Formats: sequence, C-alpha cells, structure tokens
Amino acid sequence: MLNSQVFPKMHVSLYVQDIQATVEFYDAFFGQKADKVKDNYAKYILNSPALVISFVENPTRTQSNFGHLGIQVDSEEKVHHYLNVAKSKGLETKEEMGTNCCYARQDKFWVNDPDGHQWEIYYFHEDVEFNDPHYAEESQSACCMPSSQEEAEPVVQEVEVKKFFKVKEYKATTCEPNSGCC
Repeated sequence: MLNSQVFPKMHVSLYVQDIQATVEFYDAFFGQKADKVKDNYAKYILNSPALVISFVENPTRTQSNFGHLGIQVDSEEKVHHYLNVAKSKGLETKEEMGTNCCYARQDKFWVNDPDGHQWEIYYFHEDVEFNDPHYAEESQSACCMPSSQEEAEPVVQEVEVKKFFKVKEYKATTCEPNSGCC
C-alpha cells in the first residue's frame, strides 16, 4: 500500500512455481493483499519492514536452497504476535524460543512459503559465543542450515543478460560454517 513511504527500502525478487499459491501464502503471511498481481507476477510494498518484494512465476528457475529470509522485530511480544497471526491464518510454523543460532540468543519462528523459501521472524537478545549443538544434526533445516546436509559445491556459469553484459549465476550453494550467511 503506497501510503507513507519509508526509505531506504530493500527489494527482493523470487522465482516461484505457482503465482496463485504464492499470493495466497503471502497475503496471509504479510497480512495484506498484494499491491500488484498479474498472470505471472505479484508485488508487495511493505512499510514495516521497509521492503518491496516481488514474485515471478518461472518454474524452471525456482530454487529454495539459497538460504533464508528474515525479519527482525524489536520485542519478544512482537515475535509472539506475528506467530499468533501466522497460526491463525493456518500457516505451518516452527518455533525456536531462547535458541542460540548464528552466535546470538534469539526468540524466533519459521514459516516456509509454497516453494520452500524459509522465513524467520526473530527477536535478538544478545550475542553469544556458540550455536546450539543440535543445529549440526542432519535433520535440522533452520538456523542457517540447508534443508539437507549435502555438501554441494557451487555451480558457476556465465549467462548472457540482454546481450549487453555477462553475469555469473550461482546454483546449489549452501550455508557453510563461518561463511557469514547470517
């Protein structure tokens, strides 16, 4: 909603399998309708957090293993508020209260969109010197861990973009320890 604009504002664009399923999920997750919806495109303009996020339906380019997206809030109460809203909208959540993740003590919860993109809503308490050991287990899919522990080397290839310049496209990357992914 284009009422009062907050700048600077981050923009993210994700490829998705099914634009309708994506819009249904994000209408519930963000608690607002998309600002723009087309046959294969949707965009949300959020003031809190200051974010423009768009979704492009392109099943061949959809990847859910890029890491995760997160929204930091300023109180434990807000984490619980957003958690209750997500649950009331029928979104599947995973709670991690009082966890040591990314070398910080946090209260958080996770949701996955229809394409497996992970979102965390979290409150940062303080920096710590360790991560909870259970995050090293293969079954963990949150706290900066990929959904599987496959050691995939990034695949790098050059792709021509509009015939003006080349960019490198990275595929199959995972979050490595001490990589700064968080």
